[in-house]
Amino acid sequence: MRSLFNFCLISILTLSAFSVAAETPEQKGLRIATEAEKRNNGFVAEESDLEMILIDAYGSKITRKMKGMVLEVQGDGDKSLNIFLNPADVKGTKMLTWSHKDKDDKQWLYLPSLRRVKKISSSNKSSSFMGSEFSYEDIGSQEVEKYSFKFLKDGKSKSGEEVYFVQRIPKSKSGYSKQIVQITKKDLSAVYIEYYDRKGELLKIADIQDFKTYKVKGKSIRRASKIHMKNLQTKKESIFLWNNRKLGVKLKDNDFTKRALK
Repeated sequence: MRSLFNFCLISILTLSAFSVAAETPEQKGLRIATEAEKRNNGFVAEESDLEMILIDAYGSKITRKMKGMVLEVQGDGDKSLNIFLNPADVKGTKMLTWSHKDKDDKQWLYLPSLRRVKKISSSNKSSSFMGSEFSYEDIGSQEVEKYSFKFLKDGKSKSGEEVYFVQRIPKSKSGYSKQIVQITKKDLSAVYIEYYDRKGELLKIADIQDFKTYKVKGKSIRRASKIHMKNLQTKKESIFLWNNRKLGVKLKDNDFTKRALK
């Protein structure tokens, strides 16, 4: 009986190894991306203090502070709300995003100087978010269903971590022709992204750093505390910093409506 069990076990392991080995680059890329997304599910909702640092081509800096909230939506993309606190010229500006898995995200910007809500059209999602090197497209959540994936190679990140190099191509209209994402093998965290413009030329790079682990209902969830975006064509840079981040908090769906913007 023992030898039969061992034979069955070896057969199962052999078949599993063959199954993984038989994956196409597209299947492997999708599997890695799907597993990475699952690692981040289950956070319920989060709150944080945000800083956005704008750096021009000459090194001059402007810092903007925000309050950030994100609500997890079962079966669809997340909802997020960013509220600018200072400086005075942007205070009270609010950005609301409803992300979706199988259709374009919906985004609205409340401008206190005009006392009106402006809808961001899908044709403008490649535009700069509040003067930063992050686009409206970058601000939305990166749902797996929005991309076609392809595993490219194994390698190492700048910090020496073992990573997968995975290409993702937007399925719908986008400001990017493709993105190359480095995902750590250890915990499936995206640590570096290359963004290529519609001409296929390298436009921006995002260096994702300072990961912290949070516990939500017994599950460990990793989040980056810093994203450094560099535009290689304009030489401008932007940095997002997360402080006082809390996961598993209670937020209401009513907090993420167009009416709440006003």
